[in-house]
Amino acid sequence: MVYTVTDARRPLSEDIGYRERRYLITMAVRALCFLLSIICAVALPGAWRLTAIVALLGAVVLPYVAVIFANGGREPDSAARFTPYEPKTGDRKEISGPRDEIGS
Repeated sequence: MVYTVTDARRPLSEDIGYRERRYLITMAVRALCFLLSIICAVALPGAWRLTAIVALLGAVVLPYVAVIFANGGREPDSAARFTPYEPKTGDRKEISGPRDEIGS
């Protein structure tokens, strides 16, 4: 079987960088949820209390989700891969040329 460059996995450094970026984005969303919950609870009238509670729940749950995804290991290989090249052995033609024959 012949392997091609497209069969290679992403480098570990690239995978770690991807997971770090995803973690930081999740934690930034968590910080926004926390600030939104404070603003909705303090500055806005009673109808916004539900929004404050939902945002606070997001701020509590997102760190757990971020850590699970960051420590989950390498990303799975993409499904859009090329299949390895395997030559067909049954279609070989006989090589022409001189033949060893015993003549009389």
